[in-house]
Amino acid sequence: MEVRLYTIPGSHPGVAVQAMMKAKGIPFKRTDLFPVMQKVVVRVQGFPKQTVPAMKIDGRKIQGSREISRELDRIQPEPPLFPEDPEKRRAVEEAERFGDEELQHPIRQMIWWTLRKDKAPLRSFSEGAKLGIPTGLAVATAGPVLVATAYYNKATDENVRRGLAELPGLLDRIDAWIETGVLDGEQLYAADYQIAPSLRLAMTMQDLRPIIDARPAGKFARRVIPDYQGDAPPTFPPAWMQPLRGDTAASPA
Repeated sequence: MEVRLYTIPGSHPGVAVQAMMKAKGIPFKRTDLFPVMQKVVVRVQGFPKQTVPAMKIDGRKIQGSREISRELDRIQPEPPLFPEDPEKRRAVEEAERFGDEELQHPIRQMIWWTLRKDKAPLRSFSEGAKLGIPTGLAVATAGPVLVATAYYNKATDENVRRGLAELPGLLDRIDAWIETGVLDGEQLYAADYQIAPSLRLAMTMQDLRPIIDARPAGKFARRVIPDYQGDAPPTFPPAWMQPLRGDTAASPA
């Protein structure tokens, strides 16, 4: 079986797919793509959409981490990514959907907003990437790519500030799923692999790392994804961080 994954360096859904394949013992080759440029490359490769992660399995094309999780279970049933029990499976699928549709994008906006402000940390996210050019050159010339990627993902001040304000509620849901065993059980499932990489990406931001680490969600994320490269220094204005720190007395900026 020949498997090739197309992804972006540091992409949290890309990390999710790689973790699932590692858990199943499926060997694969990886092609790293520049942000925004992946829209062209994957279409040239014959995929119907412009998004990554995208995967070829013996020439068959699958896109999206949730679609890939089901295909991986089909071609390699053990260990399973979904419980056999129908009720438990529905709970895992709902948590997986949440990770894909509600958690993933706000954190994507936060990291691109951060890197747009200061591209220096980009090197830490790009180590080991297979982009076809030296990492230093990729980082040095990344300015236009960062601008375009931030624009494409609508990583505006307004959206990022809103995402930070909503993050405590998202973390509450994750903590609740951990408490009930939907996440972080003895057997890891697709929802674990979907949610943990987004948390780990958020934890590359020094503003957010101690806040997430203080919760069950932080311990869970480190269990599922022990290593996640990238380190971004504090960037968010103090007023934006008030909802996460429980400080509502300070004046908004």
